Order: sequence, then structure tokens, then C-alpha cells
Amino acid sequence: MRLIVSLPAFNEAEKIGQTIKKIPRTVSGIDEVFVQVIDDGSKDGTAQIARDAGADFVFSHTTNRGPGVVFRTAVEHALENGADILVYIDADGQFNPQDIPLIINPILEGKADIVSADRFGEHKAKNMPIAKYYLNRLAAFIIGKFMNCPIKDLTCGFRGYNKEALLRLNLPGAFTYTQEVIIDALGKNLKVIWVPVVVTYFAERKSRVVKSIYKYVSNSGRIILKAVRDVRPMKFFGIPALALILISIVLFAYFGFLYLQDFKITPYRNYLLLAITALLVGLQFLVFALMADMIKSNRKLTEDQMYQWKKDKYSK
Repeated sequence: MRLIVSLPAFNEAEKIGQTIKKIPRTVSGIDEVFVQVIDDGSKDGTAQIARDAGADFVFSHTTNRGPGVVFRTAVEHALENGADILVYIDADGQFNPQDIPLIINPILEGKADIVSADRFGEHKAKNMPIAKYYLNRLAAFIIGKFMNCPIKDLTCGFRGYNKEALLRLNLPGAFTYTQEVIIDALGKNLKVIWVPVVVTYFAERKSRVVKSIYKYVSNSGRIILKAVRDVRPMKFFGIPALALILISIVLFAYFGFLYLQDFKITPYRNYLLLAITALLVGLQFLVFALMADMIKSNRKLTEDQMYQWKKDKYSK
């Protein structure tokens, strides 16, 4: 049983060495532990410091390509190096590497395919910006309702993945990956659970991803909408379709009631026009729902082929 602990890093020379040295090299239920670093175009010697600190594998992007691409690179190299479990943990020391056994235990016990750290459980995140806290909680609540699964933490990067999850996930985004992973995993009926951990946010540290709240919300919102659209197309388009059609029926009924009072259309034509508009838009959304569901079926066939190809490739 091989565990690969992967650290994404962009200009993390100050912290990455300490973080690597804290990673446990002996874990119950694991035969081998390796440390992998994905250097995302750092200019401060991060890659060399990682090697000096004991990283077994260091892979570098020539330019900064973003967290989503870094995660895909980490998954690809972990599979190439025979990972049975991949743990993804930030290089800045905000998470405690000693919590890695807590993350992988449910996977070893066969209870989960993906285990995410929960920053909002019994251990409250220390010094977490209040805007980030409430935005994360709101997004987790909304997506949890949409996916019919209670999501405790949608955006935490400290996670464990078994090999099946690594082979199944297909993530096209570059800006981030945390939301997409959960949505994609739940859409593929992978077992996802959350484990409370302690995380400390450093007051002096600026986020590598959240450079501005507006940009973060805008990009994350776009990614979440695209992911939900692809995973639950009938819900995504069907709910607005049914709502609009229901509104149009109510408006038609109200117009009919008013019309029957004196058999005049002109005084109430706005209700009629609004009802027709709602019905037409609702029917359009219904067509979108059916088309998106067909596309989802084709996408599933493609992903099944990709899964089989990757399974054959990485089993050699």
C-alpha cells in the first residue's frame, strides 16, 4: 500500500521545508510513504528547498498555471508512481501533516473514496477571514442541497483520494479544483466524507488564490455553475423550466378569471403577455434540460472510456 503526499507550491521557499519534515514517514496500514511536490513556476528556489528537505519527487511547471492544473499534474504523477492513496496538503503549514493518518483512515477502512478535512466542525479555523468563512459556508449549503448530500466543507484543499477516485475524476478547470472535485465525485457516486481537523490561518499571509473577494467569488461561481450543469443537467435546467411553466399556468388562470368578468382582453393583456413569455422561456429551458441530459449521457460514455484507458495505463 503506497501513500503519496503531494504538496502544491508557488513561491513557498519560506515554509515548504518545515512542512515536508513534519510529514510522517510511517503510517499504520501503509507500506510506503513518499512526498511529492508540484512547483507551479516558483521563482524563489522552492523546488530545490523541497529536494533538500527530503521530497522524493519534485515536478516543476515552467510558468504559473494555477491550482487546477497543479492538481491534475499531481494526480497524473501520483498514478505514474504507483499511488494507492494520494493525500493533498498545502505547503504553507496551515494544516498539520500529523493529521494525515486521520485523513486516510476512512479510505483504508473502505468507508470512503475521498476524505476531506473539515475546517468548520468541532475544531474552528483559527484566524480565518470572516468573508471567506461565510462565503464557504453558503456555497457548501447551496451545493449540498442541489446535490442531495450535506457538504461540510466545499473548498478545503487538505484531502485524501484512493486510486479509484484518482482514475474517475476529470477536472478541466485551471483557477481552482476544490469545488469541482466534490461535485464531480458526488455525481459519480464516489463516497465522500469529512473529518474535522485544526487549521490555522496566518494573519500576515496573503492567499495565493483569493487575491480579491470579487474575483474569487466570480471565478468560483462560474466553476460551480459549470460543474453542477454538467453533473445534474436535468435539475440545473429542469427546476427553472418547471417554475416558469407553473408561473405561466397561474398567470393564464388569473387572466382567464379576469377575462370572464367582462370578456375584455385589452385591460388584462399584460398578464396574458407575461404568461406567454413565461411559458415560452420555460419550454426553452425544458428543451435545454433534455439536450444537456443527452450530452451528459455521451460524456459518461467518454469518461468510462477514459477511466478504462487510465486504469490499463497505470496498472502496468
